[in-house]
Amino acid sequence: MSLESLTAALVALGEKPFRAKQVHEWLWVKGAKNFGQMTNLSVGLRALLEQYFTINHIHIDVEQRSGDGTVKNAVKLFDGRVVESVLIPTETRITACISSQVGCSLDCTFCATARLKRMRNLNADEIYDQVVAIREQAENYFNRPLTNIVLMGMGEPLLNYNNVLTAIEKITRPAPAGLGMSPRRITLSTVGIAKMIRKMADDDVKFKLAVSLHSAIDEKRSQLMPINESNKLEELIAALQYWYDKTKSRITFEYVVWKGINDAPEDIRALVKLCKRLVCKVNLIEYNPIDDGLYQQASPEAVDAYLRALDAAGIVAKVRRSRGKDIDAACGQLANKGEVAVIAAEEV
Repeated sequence: MSLESLTAALVALGEKPFRAKQVHEWLWVKGAKNFGQMTNLSVGLRALLEQYFTINHIHIDVEQRSGDGTVKNAVKLFDGRVVESVLIPTETRITACISSQVGCSLDCTFCATARLKRMRNLNADEIYDQVVAIREQAENYFNRPLTNIVLMGMGEPLLNYNNVLTAIEKITRPAPAGLGMSPRRITLSTVGIAKMIRKMADDDVKFKLAVSLHSAIDEKRSQLMPINESNKLEELIAALQYWYDKTKSRITFEYVVWKGINDAPEDIRALVKLCKRLVCKVNLIEYNPIDDGLYQQASPEAVDAYLRALDAAGIVAKVRRSRGKDIDAACGQLANKGEVAVIAAEEV
């Protein structure tokens, strides 16, 4: 509920308007999971809240910790569905990778998440609560604050646009209405839905944009990512140029190099040509197998060839090493046991 609707509801129950602000702060800043935690409210008011309201808080059902410090959470939602979030620690930052949908509908052939049918969108509070939970883990396990957020978990954020933007608004709103995180510390990752990229630009969002590209050749990208059939590269490039013109925010391309699929000189030339048309950088991401053997990590020489070509063209490019492999929390990995969906993350 918004503060306004919560105020109206409590006033209708005979409470003073300022009580709504107290409850709102407990929900959106302190992350209260139940009304009993709202200790500055009277016992009577807490009982009233219990009678008329519910808090559909997420619950970390299973937690796994990697040898490299990565923490993977199986997050149970109020209806019993499960998604996952990942805490990714490095020396300089702690990143929360969070989900936006239960399952996914986009059928990318290299991603295990795509094998799960999309059950539903996450509500804004469910997206927000993943961040709150990882913030607590960062403080408890590392004695450090959460510094970054990536929407790179399960689902396509732009297909849950309103809930994602509402959650980000709450995350970036200053206390006592939100977590007060900078939008420049948030990255939304998309497969590249052109019309929604344009909408984000028109809505003047302040967070960063990453695009899963994986090939700069239309035919090949369509084989990897069926969404390319309805969002051809020229359309995507035009939308990304529109994004940059409106926001002045550089685009990040996520790009996995696979053996025998996109590791040829023609693939490298196509990527360089595409990148020259935009203000962008490239993350070459280590591939993590999903047990079907269809895709294999390209050779180090092939990845180095990409790096050399991009560098020669003046395009910033880095190789991103995935973390949390030993607990299946690396980029592109997902295990589905019953309703438990395990997603993976890579920091941008």
